[in-house]
Amino acid sequence: MKRRDARAFWLFVGPFLLGLAVFAYLPIGWSAYLSFFDARNTVTPTEFVGVDNYVSMLSNDAFLSSLGTFSVFAALIVPVTFVLSLALALAVNQLKVARAFFRSVFFLPFACSYVVASLIWKTSLFSGVRYGLANSVLGVFGIDPVAWTGTVDPPLYWIVLVSARLWLQLGFYMILFIAALQRIPTQLYEAAALDGARPGWQVFRYITLPQLAATSVAVLLLNLINAYQAFDEFYNIMGDSRGYPPFARPPLVYLYYTSLGSGGQDLGRGSAGAVILALLIALVTLFQGKVFRFGRAS
Repeated sequence: MKRRDARAFWLFVGPFLLGLAVFAYLPIGWSAYLSFFDARNTVTPTEFVGVDNYVSMLSNDAFLSSLGTFSVFAALIVPVTFVLSLALALAVNQLKVARAFFRSVFFLPFACSYVVASLIWKTSLFSGVRYGLANSVLGVFGIDPVAWTGTVDPPLYWIVLVSARLWLQLGFYMILFIAALQRIPTQLYEAAALDGARPGWQVFRYITLPQLAATSVAVLLLNLINAYQAFDEFYNIMGDSRGYPPFARPPLVYLYYTSLGSGGQDLGRGSAGAVILALLIALVTLFQGKVFRFGRAS
C-alpha cells in the first residue's frame, strides 16, 4: 500500500518537479554561476572575475537609481493595493445578491495579459493625444491634453503605471481577503454584539482585522515581491521606438538592457544584478515576516 501511494505521488508530482527544476532552478543556478565570470555574448564563459561584476553593479548609478524607482513604485502600489482590495472584499462579502457575479467581475482583470493591459493603457486611456480617454475627459473641463508618460515634473507617468497595476491585481488580492473573511466564525460577531460593540469601525477594528492578520501579511509579502518583479507594464508603457527613458526604470528593465541590450550582451553583470535583486527580495521578505510574525501562532 505504501509503495503504491508513493508511485501515485511521484506520478502526479514528478512532472511538475521536473519542470520546476529545468525551467526555474537550473536557470537560477546558471545565472548565479555566470555572475562570477566575464560572460559577454556567451553563456559558457571561461574568464573568472570573482566579485567584480557585483562591485560593478553596486557602484553603478543607473542600477541604484532603478532600485530607487522600485522603492517609489512599491511605496505607491503596496499600501493602495492593500487598502482597496480589502475594501472591495468587505463590500462584496456583504452583498446579499449577485455576490458571485461581482467576484468574477473584479477578478477577471487578473487573467488579462500584462502586455495587453499595458498597451490599452498607453494607446487608449493615457495616449497623450486629445483622443485618449483621460485627455478627452480633461477636454470637457477645458484642460489641454497631457503627455502622461512623458511628463516628468510633475511625474504624471506614475498615474499610468500604478493605475494599470491596480486594475490588473486588485481582484486577486480581493479574493484572498474574501476567503479569509468567510473563515471568520460568526460567533465572534454575535458575541461582540452582545458585549455592546457598535457595528462598523469597532467591529472591524477589534474583530475582523485581527482575524485577517495572516492573510494581510501574505498579501503584503506577495504584493511587495510582485512590485520588485515589475517589468511588463513599465517596459510596454514607458518604452517606444526611441528606447526607454532613464527615469521610471525598475530593476528588471535595467537588467534587461544590461543583459540583452543593443550595446552587447553582458550576461555576467546582468546575472550579478539579478542575484543582488533576488537577495534583496529575500531579505525584505524575511524582515517583513519577522516584523509581522508570519507563520507563528498568535
